Amino acid sequence: MCGIVGVIKRKANNVAKDLYFGLLAIQHRGQDASGMLVCGERKCYLKKGNGLVTSLFNEELMFQLPGYMGIGHVRYPTIGLGKEEEAQPFFIKEMGVGLAHNGNLLNYFQLREQLVSKGVKFLSSSDGELLLQLFIVNYGGDPFEAAKKVMEVARGAFSIVMCIKDKGLMAIRDRFGFKPLVLGEKDGDYMVTSESVALDILQYRLVRDVKPGEAILITPEGEIIARQLYPAIPRYCIFEYVYFARPDSIINGIPVYKARYRLGVNLAKEVEKRGIKPDVVIPVPDTARTAAFAISEYLGVPYKEGLIKNRYIGRTFIMPRDEKRMERVKVKLNPVRYEIEGKKILLVDDSIVRGNTSRAIIQLVRQVNPTAVYFASTAPPLKYPCYYGIDMQTRREFIAKDKSVDEIRKVIGADVLVYQTLDGLVEGVDSGATFCTACFNGDYPIPPREEEIECIERQRLDVGR
Repeated sequence: MCGIVGVIKRKANNVAKDLYFGLLAIQHRGQDASGMLVCGERKCYLKKGNGLVTSLFNEELMFQLPGYMGIGHVRYPTIGLGKEEEAQPFFIKEMGVGLAHNGNLLNYFQLREQLVSKGVKFLSSSDGELLLQLFIVNYGGDPFEAAKKVMEVARGAFSIVMCIKDKGLMAIRDRFGFKPLVLGEKDGDYMVTSESVALDILQYRLVRDVKPGEAILITPEGEIIARQLYPAIPRYCIFEYVYFARPDSIINGIPVYKARYRLGVNLAKEVEKRGIKPDVVIPVPDTARTAAFAISEYLGVPYKEGLIKNRYIGRTFIMPRDEKRMERVKVKLNPVRYEIEGKKILLVDDSIVRGNTSRAIIQLVRQVNPTAVYFASTAPPLKYPCYYGIDMQTRREFIAKDKSVDEIRKVIGADVLVYQTLDGLVEGVDSGATFCTACFNGDYPIPPREEEIECIERQRLDVGR
């Protein structure tokens, strides 16, 4: 899961400013690396590397960088070794084509072998570079034909923004629409990005989502050319609403805040069925706050901020290795003794993947002597790998894969453990939409082939994840 931004302007030559603030708005989608490509009439400028947006770019310098079109990226690694050369965007100067991508390809290794056999040389192990090379080898002057070929052969999830010399800014979304991609407009200028919050802070109007299976080209003159290259088969990633997206975003036409509130109401009903009567409801910051507030209202139990987050520590789930996640949990959260000591507390978190973070949080809370610790997850038990861009791609890393709810409860150290139901999850996010829920029930929109699974798991083991 990464974040992408693309901007094109008809009159102004300060696209770098919008890219900078757009990337800041979606920094939560990737903390590993950042980058941007800015293109003017005569020259393109590329800067990227490991680190946050603010550590990589000097704000004043970026505002002076001339260009009417550009793309940006924040990286959360799922394919590749996490090295600096894998930072996006990727750019082929000779062709004048650059690309930034959010998603993950199941057949990355097979496609790479095919391209190498044709003489293509790779500088990284990123599937973003592979998608760019795949586009280039099929590009004969018509970007839509090249985009259609990419859609035809790439198995997996991909939302893409591209700068194409003499053509303009292009946005491409796979036919399932796994990863979000929205289009915004302001005074004839356009932005394409992963989440609408990037549009909001720059005062772009949300026009619509890029449709699954669609490619959109925005010319330097401001003309929009949209083509449905393949029939849409919407299977939106439901984990966006559970964890990844900001609550103030609207993606796939669904307000994330409202979805998380409804998830809280549905989870409260499951808590009620168990006969649990906590003294206080406490969220695990930040993504569980909205659901915890809804649970508090539904049960008539006080909502309290019993865990204080160090705002300078990033998201622990998207840390690249388990030991890093555990280190960060220890310094990320601190319990408020007054709100916990001597009370039956209901801790609310967005999900439980490996169980290590949940166990560490419960241990932390027990140090200030609550009388009981109940734990509730807004998502159902995660049991199956995600092959479409979330860093849980190996079959061995799910605590719920071979353990019952009570066994998980014992491992994480809770007095009671309550999960959301799958029906409660889907209905809570939006009963009228169609989602990918493969990580919960194994129903893969693109069924992974055994050789693809083996390649992915071998690569994940090689980087120690």
